[in-house]
Amino acid sequence: MRDARAVIALQDWISSHRDEMVQDLSDYIGQETPSDDKNLLIKGLDWTERWLGLRLGAPAARRMVDGGDHGDTVVVDYPSPTLPAAPWVTALCHYDTVWQAGTLAEWPVSVEGDALTGPGAFDMKAGLVQAVWALKACDAVGAVRPHVRLVLNGDEELGSPSSRTVIEEESLRGASVLVFEASANGALKTARKGVGIFRVEARGEAVHAGLDPEAGASAIEEISRVVLLLHAASDLAAGTTINVGVLRGGTRTNVKAGRAVAEVDVRVSSEAEAQRVDSLLGSLRAENPLASISVGGGWNRPVMQRTEKTAAMFSRAVDVATALDLDLQEASVGGASDGNFAAALGLPVLDGLGAVGAGAHARNEWISISGMVERAALAAGLLTRLV
Repeated sequence: MRDARAVIALQDWISSHRDEMVQDLSDYIGQETPSDDKNLLIKGLDWTERWLGLRLGAPAARRMVDGGDHGDTVVVDYPSPTLPAAPWVTALCHYDTVWQAGTLAEWPVSVEGDALTGPGAFDMKAGLVQAVWALKACDAVGAVRPHVRLVLNGDEELGSPSSRTVIEEESLRGASVLVFEASANGALKTARKGVGIFRVEARGEAVHAGLDPEAGASAIEEISRVVLLLHAASDLAAGTTINVGVLRGGTRTNVKAGRAVAEVDVRVSSEAEAQRVDSLLGSLRAENPLASISVGGGWNRPVMQRTEKTAAMFSRAVDVATALDLDLQEASVGGASDGNFAAALGLPVLDGLGAVGAGAHARNEWISISGMVERAALAAGLLTRLV
């Protein structure tokens, strides 16, 4: 089923289930899943698995990995019903959100025209709904599709500290990776920057600033030099940004600061730039011999580069979009996702297959309902081209 008529058949079937998709998303948003609330994450994941069983049937295999203090990760397999030798495709769909418990009471799900709003709608609960209905559509119309492995993790908004290993292991078991994070103004994401979170600490020697101004060493003076040096090292042309977003230090106005801390966000578009930043951070030294500087933290996510394999997969998505009369674009973005982990392993990764809308992490977060239907059809058509 590789021609335009087959894609339209998938779209027609999904469109006929539009109201069910809206209800599914509304119910899913109704399960509050803040990244830092393990009890709610357990309840939310339990609901999600029961819903998957309702829509797709029991998985052929299930693996659960305890996330410790973080959300658990569940991996469920849905093999192709018609092609035993089909390749495996890994679909990444995190179920945690940035929204605290009780947000729904203040901001319930609502629909106005084509827009559905609610906490987590855009990032990224609509994405899982679209993935599930895409998979369901393929089987309903008899489309040949690959084996699909869904990875559901509950700590993505924290940087995936407990699920990263699972994501990497499961991604390597497949031939390609689809990420159902939200789109970038409708565009799919074929490249993402790598992200580093670092903590630079300056230690000085506290003395009375007025009585003995030549004694001691100011940690604030040392950290100030560091801030200027780091900001000057940003290279926008190379896709590198270095931002000191949090700065703390000192105790009183009349005391030279004995300690100061800078928290740094780094975004890079290449491994070479990551190495340059590493060298810079490793070279930081205090100017005052009574002071010292140390660096902690590290790279949270590797660079997701646009490879030839990823470009080829995007080309397949464009073919499907053309059949759906959609103008599909691609984008490179500064934010990171779990797709970065898979891309660093050399796998083709297509990200941004989720919602069309806006407002990630904001109170105006919303998704387009018609976009949800269109993107589910796009995902379904793409699946038929990955066999």
